[in-house]
Amino acid sequence: MKFGIFDHMDRSGAPFGEQYESRLQLIEAYDRGGFYAYHVAEHHGTPLGYSPSPSVFLAAVAQRTRRLRFGPLVYLLPLYHPLRLIEEICMLDQMSGGRFELGVGRGVSPIEVGFYGADPAKGSKQFAEALEVIKKGLTSDILNHQGEFYHFDNVPIVMQPVQRPHPPLWYGVRSPETTIWTAANDANIVTLQPAQEARDITDRYRAEWQKLGKPASELPLLGVARHIVLAENDNEAKHAAQRAYRPWRKHLEFLWKQHGVPFRLTMFPLEFDELQDAGGAFAGTAGGARAYIERQMEMSGANYFVCDISFGDLTPAEAMRTVQLLVREVLPAFPDRAGAAALG
Repeated sequence: MKFGIFDHMDRSGAPFGEQYESRLQLIEAYDRGGFYAYHVAEHHGTPLGYSPSPSVFLAAVAQRTRRLRFGPLVYLLPLYHPLRLIEEICMLDQMSGGRFELGVGRGVSPIEVGFYGADPAKGSKQFAEALEVIKKGLTSDILNHQGEFYHFDNVPIVMQPVQRPHPPLWYGVRSPETTIWTAANDANIVTLQPAQEARDITDRYRAEWQKLGKPASELPLLGVARHIVLAENDNEAKHAAQRAYRPWRKHLEFLWKQHGVPFRLTMFPLEFDELQDAGGAFAGTAGGARAYIERQMEMSGANYFVCDISFGDLTPAEAMRTVQLLVREVLPAFPDRAGAAALG
């Protein structure tokens, strides 16, 4: 079992430069504390996403960390020219000594992809073709491709990633049917779904993996992501979580509400207490977190627990307190945690 971090990088209320620096300091703490990977979301035209160009921010992460793996969750492939993305992936993998994790997707928000002129109705087909081109580019010296969306004739590929044939793939999953594709492509997954729905996803993934004749020892990471806020007492943690969740929830729905589009992420209620009561988040002490995480992993069948630690208007000190308590009192209670270390 491994622990990771998911980050929307939504508006905190601090000046832009200050928010980036405080987040990088927090990521340094993830690195020292032995978390497996840091995953950052890509969003556009919304206070939900202050890292609209994940590669730019992750270049800084590569230089501020030593062991932590990192990557987008996800690059919105229809918004990128594949050749540019191939080169950025190679740069980030080389700059980090082979710690890059390649999250890919087509985008959950039709509004955001529409800002770039991409057709949401063609998103699935364009995503599949873009990924095919990117895989070719990461494994070839010359790129040739003739498709519906992309055309390349004898384009030299002068860069390579450290990890061969390419960095590990990641995909965000909301339904069991998606695991047919993820298992076939050896993709690690993360879901935001509640534990029982997540169990349907992980069970289906394992069944598809077995059906393909792939060894159980090579099963990818199957993750669940949850908001986590810790303090020395329950009331302090819950107060901070309740306060910070409200602006984050507004940021989450911002574009959907503005454009009158039905909101899809219905697993997130308006108040943190409702989310915690449903099992989708935790605020409290380290002891309570240990029990919560154990239940979530057992119920969901996941082997990767992804923490959303810094969201809404949580202060850097509040987020760092959660990291410190996780590292000192929660993570050591779970066996087989890769890269465990004490937080300095």
